[in-house]
Amino acid sequence: MEGVVKFACVVGFVVLVSIAKVDSAGECGKSTTPDNEAIKLIPCASAAQDENASVSQSCCAQVKKIGQNPSCLCAVLLSNTAKMAGVNPQIAITIPKRCNLANRPVGYKCGPYTLP
Repeated sequence: MEGVVKFACVVGFVVLVSIAKVDSAGECGKSTTPDNEAIKLIPCASAAQDENASVSQSCCAQVKKIGQNPSCLCAVLLSNTAKMAGVNPQIAITIPKRCNLANRPVGYKCGPYTLP
């Protein structure tokens, strides 16, 4: 009888852990990753490397969409995809301000950077 109870407890624990993993979500939600979201910011490539480069409307539209979740935006700016694309996080973090986004998360800490 004791063996059956232990087995039931182990099975219950495994089920709970499995459910928790299915429900968990990363910085950008359940259906995407920061690296996948970074690809959507291709229109921002030059603006993320040069603070004097103009920021396109398509870049601003994507930043506005991703920026609704500041932790996702931060994860995207610091992602491997962004690094491989030559993104300078210190410059990229200024894009929401350069887009004049009214509801940007001013003061949000993104690793060692702070959104202006």
